[in-house]
Amino acid sequence: MVSGEIRLGYSGLIIFLSRLISVGTGLAFTLMVTRSISAETFGVYGNLSDVLGYFVLASGVFPFWATRFVARNHVGSSITVVFSNILIAVPVTAIYLSLLPFIMPLFNVTSEFAFVYAIISIQIFEIYLQNALEATIYAKKPQCVGVGIMIFETTKVCLGYVLMILLNMRLAGAILSVIFALSILILYYLRLTVSMFREKINWNYAKEWVKASPFNLYGIVGQKLSDFALLFLFLYGGKIARGYYGAALTIASIVSYSSSIGSALYPRLLSKSESKDITFSVKLVSMFAVPMAFGAIMMGDSFLVILRSEYSIVRPVLTLLSIDALLLCFSSIFGTVISGTEKLDANAVISWKKVAKSNLFLFLTLPYIQALAILPTVYYFLNFSVTNALDAAFYVALTILVVDATLVSIRYFIANRSLHFKMPLKHIAKHVLASSGMAVLLYVVPHPTRLSLTVALTLVGACTYFFILSVIDGESRAILRKVTKELQEALQIKASV
Repeated sequence: MVSGEIRLGYSGLIIFLSRLISVGTGLAFTLMVTRSISAETFGVYGNLSDVLGYFVLASGVFPFWATRFVARNHVGSSITVVFSNILIAVPVTAIYLSLLPFIMPLFNVTSEFAFVYAIISIQIFEIYLQNALEATIYAKKPQCVGVGIMIFETTKVCLGYVLMILLNMRLAGAILSVIFALSILILYYLRLTVSMFREKINWNYAKEWVKASPFNLYGIVGQKLSDFALLFLFLYGGKIARGYYGAALTIASIVSYSSSIGSALYPRLLSKSESKDITFSVKLVSMFAVPMAFGAIMMGDSFLVILRSEYSIVRPVLTLLSIDALLLCFSSIFGTVISGTEKLDANAVISWKKVAKSNLFLFLTLPYIQALAILPTVYYFLNFSVTNALDAAFYVALTILVVDATLVSIRYFIANRSLHFKMPLKHIAKHVLASSGMAVLLYVVPHPTRLSLTVALTLVGACTYFFILSVIDGESRAILRKVTKELQEALQIKASV
């Protein structure tokens, strides 16, 4: 079993760097997809992801509790969660395949896509196994999850090039690339956790997780309810509208990668809850999330054209989704605080009464409020207000942004009630100021349409941001030096082993 002390800066930076690398690999993969298929087929690609999401709803239920059990050194948690998730994955995969003849007609998908809808059943099983293995690694060495991300992304791109470009398999090639890349990732995780097979399965843990699972499913279902907005977009706005939204989301989601730099906070809070760790994590996340959001907004036209020239008109949608992604980065930290500070399962026993009275349950209820606000509004816009695919994507993005902005504030108050911490508002203001200076430069310089020039201008903007920030914020310089030093020390230790 993996073990070791968790360092917020080092672990967070490894995961974040892996996410930054995945920006390049993800962009390369998306370029191969978008240039291999039409905008309409790209909408089908997005629908595949939407449908898949509903069949992996339960994949994180047991891993959620397993991470907490492993972090608190309850022996046998790792092997128990792996076998438990496999037992769930098999029937869920069978159910998906049995429902496939009804799913495709429901979304007006023709039989030419039957193969790709069928093979994602393999991905369903893989995701259940991946989540189980990742849960146990994340509890002790979260930086290894970052390494796993790099392995997955690199493998996915290499396979994508072979299957989509060389073999011209197009959409099927994209799906198969992900499936094979997940297989490689799972093998890496198994290598890290091989010692867990010497542990004995403790079905008492599984019983506790089953007992608590209604609360997890309550939260998961709430989160997925809002995703019906994308199904509405596909059904009532059309495949092209879903393709437009998917293109904008591809770029905006890069901003959300910044939240991964605070991912080590969760296992840290499970072992010891200190408010200074929260403030430190918010500073780190803000330091990267703010300029990335500004960059996505200012250079949105260049990024979208790289995907496909017809996506240039989607820039207003990208602007809304980029702001939403920035807000969700902070929301992610608040959610981590709420979950990480709860002690209701500290003794490996989970009480319904304690869960129902906890801040965690209140946090799990918020997505229902979100869905209650989003779904009727989106349905109204798509059926009575919009007249074209671009407007459909825009109004869905606008609705989601408005609702998410309200919920971020609520999550902050719940998190602060769980463990009081100071929001580093002065630091965030400096990040905004430095990002504004970068934005001025990006506004003045003509925006390129070639990939190489776009990457070059992006790097110039990043250098400008960090130069301004280093001048106006001494503490940010200190934080970066501290984290970089930890990273260098860790690399030296590994090199000497």
